[in-house]
Parts: sequence; structure tokens; C-alpha cells
Amino acid sequence: MKTKLLSAVMTSALCLVGCGESDPVDNTPNLSTSQGILAFLEGKTLTMEGEDIPSHPNGFSEDINFGASSQCYQSVTMTVQGGNFRVDSIPGTIEGAPNAGQVGTCNPEVPQNALSFTSTVVSIENVQGQGECFDVAFTFPGFRQVGRGRFSADRQTLDLELFFEGGATGANCAAGAVGSDTVNQVIGDQSQPFDGNAVQRYTISQ
Repeated sequence: MKTKLLSAVMTSALCLVGCGESDPVDNTPNLSTSQGILAFLEGKTLTMEGEDIPSHPNGFSEDINFGASSQCYQSVTMTVQGGNFRVDSIPGTIEGAPNAGQVGTCNPEVPQNALSFTSTVVSIENVQGQGECFDVAFTFPGFRQVGRGRFSADRQTLDLELFFEGGATGANCAAGAVGSDTVNQVIGDQSQPFDGNAVQRYTISQ
């Protein structure tokens, strides 16, 4: 009887040591490297619409008719698969500017035919902190976007300040944070301070 009682006591004691609650799992993403950023975004959907669309996407006013390169949008959705970004955008309508080069008013409530592009290469470099700033370049068939990005502290949004390749200087983290007054816009052989807002804000969802 004493042997059985001692065995039961030891079993209970061991259970107190080994049967307790397991340590909590740390699900905080590691955004300190390019690999960590891409791993966090893999399989997620990023959506930009409404007031999250800047006045100058890719460095060009949404109110100017640039033909096929016009930057008036109703929404932009990006999905990340295999480290590449599929971009599905719904352009808005630039009213009062029927000809290329004219200035009108972007009306996002009048959508045009959707456009879709998938990146072939995504480059992320010079990551600061936990994704507080990083240089990024998206290569698509026929064009390339370069600039800088950042995650919000709660990892719910991603800001991308992008310009078409060759269209701006100073749009990197070494020059300053996303949205800071460090960008010079390059048009032809002229360079001048960029006074628009090119920061695209995306809501991140599964």
C-alpha cells in the first residue's frame, strides 16, 4: 500500500512539472530581412482604395491624361504568390481631359476596364528595423517600379512610395523615410523637387 501511495504522489508531482501549459508561440513576423518580408506577405492580399490612393501614383498626377499610363484609379489589389505580386487595378475616369496631356479631374466612381500585371522579379534591400523602411523594386513585363516601403506597427498596412524607373531620385531609405521630402522628379533631362504624394497605402488581409 505504501508503495502504491508513493507512486501516485510521484506521478502527481511529475505531472505538475511536465503537464503544465506549454510556452506561448511567438507569431510575430520577422520583417528585418527581405526574406522575412516576402515570407510574411506570401499568400496575402493587399488592397488600396478610397483615401489610401495618393494624388500622384508612381509620381504622376491622377488628374492628368497620360493615355495608357494615366494614374487615376478606383482600386488596386495585389496578391502575393511565389514571391511575385499580381496587380489587378481598376482605373477611374479622368473627366474634362479627353486628350493626352490635358488636365482634368480624376473620378474613381466611373471605372474603366480592369488591368492586370504580374511581376517577374521583386527586389527588397536595405531593410531598417522591423520593416520600418526598405528599398523595393518591382519588375513587370515592359516597365519597372522603384522606391521605398514600410509596414505599420500593427502589420495591418503596407505603404509603398513608388516611381517608374528613371523617374525620380532620392526615393530610397538612405535618403529618408517613406513620404519624406527627399524626392526629385526627373522629367526628360530636368530634375525638380517632387511636391506630390506618391505613397500608396495597402490594407493587408489573408
